[in-house]
Amino acid sequence: MPAYYSIALPVVLRTLFDYLPPEGHGPIAVGARVQVPFGRGNGRILVGVVCQRHQTQELPAKLKRIDKVLDDEPLLDADFISLCQWASHYYQHPIGETIATCLPKKLRLGAQASIAYPKHWQLTVQGKGLPDDGLKRAPKQQLALQQLRARGTIADDQLAEHGLGRDSLRNLAQKGLAELTDTPPNAGQPQAKPAPHPLTDEQAAVVSQIAYGAFSVAVLEGATGSGKTEVYLQAIAQVLARGQQAMVLIPEISLGPQTLARFHQRFKANIVALHSGLNDTERAQHWLRARAGDADIVIGTRSAVFTPLPRLGLIVIDEEHDLSFKQQDGLRYSARDLAIVRAQKADVPVILGSATPSLETLSNINHGRFTHWQLHARPGGASHADIELFDIKQESLIDGFSEHALTEIAKTVGAGQQALVFVNRRGFAPTVLCHDCGWQAQCKHCDSNLTAHNHPAHLRCHHCDYQRPPLSQCPECFGQNLLYLGAATEKAEQMLSEHFPRSKVIRIDRDTTGRKNAFDQLLEQVHTGEPCILVGTQMLAKGHHFPNVTLVVVLNADNGLFGADFRASERTGQLLLQVAGRAGRGDHPGRVLIQTHHPDHPLFTQLFSHGYRAFADLLMEERMRSSMPPFSYMAIIKVEASFPQPATALLEGLKNALQHAFAPNPHNQYLGPMPAIMERVNKRFRYVLQLKCSQRKLLHQVLPVAVHYLSSAKVPKDLRWSLDVDPQETP
Repeated sequence: MPAYYSIALPVVLRTLFDYLPPEGHGPIAVGARVQVPFGRGNGRILVGVVCQRHQTQELPAKLKRIDKVLDDEPLLDADFISLCQWASHYYQHPIGETIATCLPKKLRLGAQASIAYPKHWQLTVQGKGLPDDGLKRAPKQQLALQQLRARGTIADDQLAEHGLGRDSLRNLAQKGLAELTDTPPNAGQPQAKPAPHPLTDEQAAVVSQIAYGAFSVAVLEGATGSGKTEVYLQAIAQVLARGQQAMVLIPEISLGPQTLARFHQRFKANIVALHSGLNDTERAQHWLRARAGDADIVIGTRSAVFTPLPRLGLIVIDEEHDLSFKQQDGLRYSARDLAIVRAQKADVPVILGSATPSLETLSNINHGRFTHWQLHARPGGASHADIELFDIKQESLIDGFSEHALTEIAKTVGAGQQALVFVNRRGFAPTVLCHDCGWQAQCKHCDSNLTAHNHPAHLRCHHCDYQRPPLSQCPECFGQNLLYLGAATEKAEQMLSEHFPRSKVIRIDRDTTGRKNAFDQLLEQVHTGEPCILVGTQMLAKGHHFPNVTLVVVLNADNGLFGADFRASERTGQLLLQVAGRAGRGDHPGRVLIQTHHPDHPLFTQLFSHGYRAFADLLMEERMRSSMPPFSYMAIIKVEASFPQPATALLEGLKNALQHAFAPNPHNQYLGPMPAIMERVNKRFRYVLQLKCSQRKLLHQVLPVAVHYLSSAKVPKDLRWSLDVDPQETP
């Protein structure tokens, strides 16, 4: 019987497109990629994914034919396509673009879906028969021999992760003890090494409660350093023993190397990483290996949630509260929420780990939807850091530092320990001001100040990346009395280097870690344990283990207390506790010095005197009184245009249409149109309409109507609109 196929194509149109098969071609598998002409005539050639196969006696008229079938077997199985369809519907995003988001770039562009296994080292028969101490006169070779025996294979590009040098492996090869090959690695049954330390009673209780083989969501709440990662490792060991795969999502690419290293130390298993730091070929190969079942553990940032895993047994989301799990453009998905949906479809457990769970997660705990586990003690008896709120009102500050902070830093490095200075702004100074006339350096394209940078010297907008040379005089009054105001990482680094000339100062921010491997090289200096002063942004606040850091100084803790975003206080509390958790993780007690103009602020009082849960309860009361999430459900529609009027007119028309379609309904609110927090970015004006409903189902009744209105409205060609469901930031 004749057949035609419905195909998802990476275009903004919200539909599938029907095509005939190539002449004489047999059945095409649902989930396979195809190459098709799109548009008038032959138009352009696009790569899409077959989503449906239709058999009928009478074919629809005027269908074009598929040019080429790229996959003999499905690249995406039915369950994965179902997940994409769910995401497309929930986030109101075109199905073709949704599926394209799930695929690595090379596969989106039609590259062959074949696995080219990387070269890896393995022992020869002679090497396997050699005793462990057979090379004791060549300790580096003996270490390599022991590592290969323990792991089975080690990829040639991962030798450094195992503390090995290529010369040692080459020497083993010359002796006939090891070989470099690109045949598919076979590590055998994945194995886990014993934990280096006995589990605490709390950890053991949590591990014993994990229910494998059934869907559940458990929140593992524990202060930084309380041993959450060890619980993850124990749970994954159980999953591997069952012959299944595990997925671990982490918030930052910077955590990837240390996470991989720790997993390699504990597991004799095939482990792959998926994050933006990989090139396109590496990313595609790791994705394909996971899909083929060759990867036992996948570790990645938010996009890794779209990795096919045929034997999925567990999903772990570390730092579940972190903003980086929410995609901010294109398909605006939450990797945390999508992972939970995926686990439900696969009937496997999810562990959400955090020292500071999001209010949405706490709400789910309160309503009995999520199980709640807590870890209170740090393994090994390490104590939690002492926190001091230091009032800097009327204090004389030196480039943002109080004398008290400098004294504490001096004591720390003098005792042979390390100090961490947290400044959540990169650059030298966020404001350049003329002291004579009050002029400020502002971006020509955005409603934003230019930030001064010293290395190299220039002024830069951190929103549109506009840059200009440094100033020698004010362009308004030509005065030369320019002030560089505000705390930032470069200024802190310079000041500390001058104040402590005998101490090493290491700055870690986006500017110093842009080169490949730069972040790892900086961390290596820290991990030597030598006394030093670390200066950095929130890149340092998440997940890093610095056993010799005993002092954390927070220069400006007040920025988030009065932010326009309704989540600003929540983010501030989470960030402060995360960065405070870097202190005292080793043998020495930790101290945290937080500089603030508001030491008596009720949020600080709750957070540092009564703990995160009291702090969260206070925020919950505020959210409940204002009917904000998690006590309501929200979507934000943002419109950008070269001029304000078309943007506001479109949103006004949409608001009127929704009020007419769903009136009267006191459970729905439409707030706006109003300017975005930063109205102009990169020469474009931005306005928002906030949709807020008391029930999730009500919101999802409104959204299709809104999308239909926006898609069919006649607007200027340069106008763009976007929809963010469950937004984590206010634009």
